[in-house]
Amino acid sequence: MLNRKYWKAELILTDLSPILIVDDQLGNRKELTQSLNRFGFPVESACDGLQALDKVRSTKYSLVIANEQTPKMEGGDVLQSVKKISPQIPVIVITANGTVHNAVAAMHAGASDYLLKPFSTETLEKTVKKAIRLSNGNELSRYSRKSPGYQPIGREIITRNRKFQDMLSRARSVAPSTATVLIQGESGTGKELLAAYIHHHSRDPQAPYVAVNCAALPDTLAESELFGHEKGSFTGAIGRKIGKFELAKQGTVVLDEISEMPLPLQAKLLRVLQEKEIDRIGGCHPVPIYARVIAISNVVLRNAVTEGRFREDLYYRINVIPLTLPPLRERKEDIELLAGHFLKKHCLANHKTITKIDDIALKMLINYSWKGNIRELENTIERAVLISVGRIILPEHLLLDLSEHDPELPANFSVNPGYTVREMEKKLIFRTLKDVNDNRTNAAELLGISIRTLRNKLREYREADRAPIAKSTEKRVGTDIAANNL
Repeated sequence: MLNRKYWKAELILTDLSPILIVDDQLGNRKELTQSLNRFGFPVESACDGLQALDKVRSTKYSLVIANEQTPKMEGGDVLQSVKKISPQIPVIVITANGTVHNAVAAMHAGASDYLLKPFSTETLEKTVKKAIRLSNGNELSRYSRKSPGYQPIGREIITRNRKFQDMLSRARSVAPSTATVLIQGESGTGKELLAAYIHHHSRDPQAPYVAVNCAALPDTLAESELFGHEKGSFTGAIGRKIGKFELAKQGTVVLDEISEMPLPLQAKLLRVLQEKEIDRIGGCHPVPIYARVIAISNVVLRNAVTEGRFREDLYYRINVIPLTLPPLRERKEDIELLAGHFLKKHCLANHKTITKIDDIALKMLINYSWKGNIRELENTIERAVLISVGRIILPEHLLLDLSEHDPELPANFSVNPGYTVREMEKKLIFRTLKDVNDNRTNAAELLGISIRTLRNKLREYREADRAPIAKSTEKRVGTDIAANNL
């Protein structure tokens, strides 16, 4: 049905709800799933129309792809039934017997598009992206990544966490407005990526995107950097300087670490946000500004207000649309997804051919506390890629700091100084086996690994234990031979 050409996803942001495939043929479902996964889409499937409708009632989907001939309900009926349950879900109908009449009928019934078998992966990808973008009201469909002047900002946002997806949905809905947005969250959670995400979904994603680190602004030059100055307005002002707000034009100004902005500058920023105009240093008249402002803070600004480090009136002015990013420890279902993404990224950058992360190593990643959040996770995977000499990331390659008690480990699971990660892994496996009376199936389930992986680990330990004995025996035999020859 599909051309088997390898195809790399060009989506900038992969935060979508799953796509639902409705087809009675297992082969078709598998082929579509594999292709859509390669594009970066999460996928679920149903083997008939009734099962599909049950799923639509209980789960949020970004798109439904339905075969026109589906047991217990034909594709056209699936389309109409889905639209009754959730009118906003786009539906693509697939058929092997397409005609102009059928296509027109499907579109009149509410289908987003119509695919005639056989179709290429390129056609599938374009059709799916178009349907999802139109349903989101996303104007990015006007721009190709290859279009002149289109400069993607930031890296990928990858998540399957429901709360995170809901927050991204809110961000998308407010992005076309000019309302000020306040993004808060721990260090390394992706606040700058969210700011870029909002800009990409704004009314003009090609407009300037200007980011300012407030903590890095010199006190003497901070006002000039933000609002600009006129020639001769102070010593060293040899010409007019345009500030960040003017440079942004009708785009976006991102004020990172806004909690570090000096109080006098906070007062001037408050006036800019209220009046929508700036005063250049040494200027004779105010200059109107049109950029939207996104403020970022890795501290809770409400607490900074209480402590007198942040103006209360400015806090209320920037807290129009508050968005708080959850820490990685609250997004455990994303850790495997992110680790796999970073593994591919850093293997490509370092010309490595590592294929996977060991099951126990993955379990350790999932159970780790990640105080540095996604940034710390990426650094860990990059380091593991660099020091690994094989094709699999093993626990000892992670070099995780286990000096502090990890709440995910049992309270009576002791960690002694000097233990290597491999020794920790061995101790955890044998402790679990002891707790389940050597039932390997139960132990593998508790450890979150396959029974095959557990068997392989136990075999490795046995071989490692036998090696010193063999060397000792060889040495002793050699000594005895030498003694007999004297």
